[in-house]
Amino acid sequence: MKTAIFPGSFDPITLGHKDIIEKSLNIFDSVIIGIGQNSEKKYMFSAERRKQFVEETFKSINNIEVKIYDELTVDFCKKNNADFIIRGLRNVSDFEFEKNIALTNRKLGEIETVFLLTSAKNSFISSGIVRDLIKNNGDYSLFIPEGLNIK
Repeated sequence: MKTAIFPGSFDPITLGHKDIIEKSLNIFDSVIIGIGQNSEKKYMFSAERRKQFVEETFKSINNIEVKIYDELTVDFCKKNNADFIIRGLRNVSDFEFEKNIALTNRKLGEIETVFLLTSAKNSFISSGIVRDLIKNNGDYSLFIPEGLNIK
């Protein structure tokens, strides 16, 4: 059984994240969405709340699990018997950033990273944009999974 981890902060989950997760289900038997905790980041939503957003988005899909973690992603993969990390790419600069992390993860834990391209219609969406819209009372609903109430 092929299990992959899709790590991220998901602060909040966006249509871009959803797009990558749905594509990954065509490749892997199961996907664990890892809600990462980075002490250097300031989050808009708590880890538990972010986990709720993701669980709500994928509530009808059985081969997705959502977990919170605060360790190296490689160690999280090992604990969950996952040999793959999924990363979404929106543009070339995403690849340049992610490539070095992928090579480090391969060296540390023999974990392969699979890069999936976000659909063109979602390629400009980021959690940062959504947070900015939320802060400034903009219509963020256009960029998050349908029916998700994040306020």
